[in-house]
Amino acid sequence: QVQLVESGGGLVQAGGSLRLSCSASGNIFSSNSMGWYRQAPGKQRELVATITSGGRTTYADSVKGRFTISRDNAKKTVYLQMNSLKAEDTAVYYCNLLQSTYRYWGQGTQVTVSS
Repeated sequence: QVQLVESGGGLVQAGGSLRLSCSASGNIFSSNSMGWYRQAPGKQRELVATITSGGRTTYADSVKGRFTISRDNAKKTVYLQMNSLKAEDTAVYYCNLLQSTYRYWGQGTQVTVSS
């Protein structure tokens, strides 16, 4: 069983910053990919950023240069540093863990950017 617990969401003004954290527990493999997705009201869930256990990263074009994903393998934690936030970044952000063929999701954390 795998559990993902997110923290760090909140309300911020446009141009501000937030840092999300996601801690994983349970049967975590040494090789996996962790990441962040988001879902805005009325829209489909979309990928924000991912990072493998080896440190390889991917980003959505909309966040490149503004968001940075990182992880601490020893702590089984992934982070998302979000800078220069825009109103269109407002969404529920979900942590994701992919290992073997299984995908796990956190409960989500709300990020609201006021313009």
